[in-house]
Amino acid sequence: MSTAMNFGAKTFTPRPPEKGAFPLDHFGECKAFKEKFMKCLRDNSFDNSMCRLQSKHYLECRMDHQLMTKEPLAKLGFRDLMDPPPNQSDRDSKP
Repeated sequence: MSTAMNFGAKTFTPRPPEKGAFPLDHFGECKAFKEKFMKCLRDNSFDNSMCRLQSKHYLECRMDHQLMTKEPLAKLGFRDLMDPPPNQSDRDSKP
């Protein structure tokens, strides 16, 4: 029986989690956003459609702190909550 240890034979390469897997927020960077979202859910009988703005803010915080992969908000289902782009004709018509 050989019990030789092969240090360095295989190198572990970390990779980002698959979509839907969230790393824990160990430092509580987004805890306030999570608490607002959870309070909204409790106040609205866990109807998540009533808490979409809080959900958007929570996910933005997670993306800003690299706790999840950055995704366009429209792709995450928040197209209707995004700021509309400035109207080109309004800008051109001002003196």
